[in-house]
Amino acid sequence: MAVSKQERRYKIRKRVRKSITGTASRPRLSVYRSNKEIYAQLIDDVEGKTIVAASSRDKDVSVEGDKSKQAALVGKSLAEKAVKAGVETISFDRGGYLYHGRVKSLAEGAREGGLKF
Repeated sequence: MAVSKQERRYKIRKRVRKSITGTASRPRLSVYRSNKEIYAQLIDDVEGKTIVAASSRDKDVSVEGDKSKQAALVGKSLAEKAVKAGVETISFDRGGYLYHGRVKSLAEGAREGGLKF
């Protein structure tokens, strides 16, 4: 029986979340990718709180360009907010998605913005 993309992604996500956890000093950068938008947030798993969040729906992210460029802008926006909040190093949680396309450009945008991972 064939496994759907969602089931495969969920299995990968569960497997990765066993080893990647976020702390206050090194939060987890969680990525969610829908067909239309991309969302990212820095999470402190110990406290169970979101430190910083950014998405392609935010006002400071321009809608111009393709989705990969939007994802890069989301990454830069998130990094700027994180640096203001005092966060420099993070753990990257790609959420079961392949490190390719929009997820990769979001990560590169976050690195350009000053985050280390």
